[in-house]
Amino acid sequence: MFILTKVADLVRIDPNDFSKKSIHAIEDNINAKYANKVGDATASISSMNKILCTDIRQVIQKIGLCICLYDLLWTSEGLIGHGDGYVNVNVEFRLVVFHPFKGEVMFARISSCSPNGIHLRTDFFDDILIPFDELPDEAEYDMNQQLWVWNIEDTRMFYDNHEMVRFRVIDEEWHDQTPTKPIERGEESDEPRNPPYRIRGSMKDPGLGVCIWWDE
Repeated sequence: MFILTKVADLVRIDPNDFSKKSIHAIEDNINAKYANKVGDATASISSMNKILCTDIRQVIQKIGLCICLYDLLWTSEGLIGHGDGYVNVNVEFRLVVFHPFKGEVMFARISSCSPNGIHLRTDFFDDILIPFDELPDEAEYDMNQQLWVWNIEDTRMFYDNHEMVRFRVIDEEWHDQTPTKPIERGEESDEPRNPPYRIRGSMKDPGLGVCIWWDE
């Protein structure tokens, strides 16, 4: 579920942080930049700086959700930037990243249901989808209650919102968040936006689905 990934980047330390010890100022800047963001360790430093500064949920593909700094591996001498007083430091460090592997069994809670499937969330990640065709064959969508129901042996078992479930990771989706066209000030885009990183799962196999069903 969690992995370590090595990143090289340029950290710019604000003059307001000069009162801190150098290592603390560097660590604070790394966490402020990367924590709870989705990034790609293979991206160039310049492109990473540009995209990550745009929006907290921007994606540079194929690495996962950055949770926090794990450790610093190397730092260069600090150089004062011309005209702004910032100290620029080249650093190498490792991040704790949320990136489940295919086939992994995870726990999450049901956040909502739709005819397309069941949407799940964890304490720190919201974009998990169980497509309708990855539910048991006997499952059907109840339009009145807007819930999925598993009909088994004359019993209706509901996938209620907020219930804890087990699911198996089967795939992942990455969506480029770069705007497709310029948006004027005060104008909202009418194009639907996919999340930067989505996990697709299955609850077909025995033992998967609402935990309380199997625990009882």
